[in-house]
Amino acid sequence: MQNATNTLILLAVIAWLLQIVLGWLQVNRFNRAFGLLSKQGNVGIGRTQGRFKAKVVIALAFDENRRVADSIMMKGWTVFSKPQPVPALKGLHYDEIRPQVIFPNDKNAQEALSEALRLK
Repeated sequence: MQNATNTLILLAVIAWLLQIVLGWLQVNRFNRAFGLLSKQGNVGIGRTQGRFKAKVVIALAFDENRRVADSIMMKGWTVFSKPQPVPALKGLHYDEIRPQVIFPNDKNAQEALSEALRLK
């Protein structure tokens, strides 16, 4: 019995450490992408709220004419999600962006994009 308990504790510690390392790698990837994005202009960032749904983070870089110079989106449940560009946003003017049009079937992405626009 003692041996099984020790094995379970060891597995839990290994899983916890793995989660920490993978989480750090994900944050590091996002920070690098965000750093490149912030060099392109003013940045607005938004994310979904809530505990039991897939998270979405969207960051938009606006140029001096208030057009989207570039954007990134991270979406998913796990630490394996990576920042991806959102080609549909590139070149749009701030006033032309409609989250329901850009992401017609994704309420989480709509919420994150709306928040990113509020911060602008």
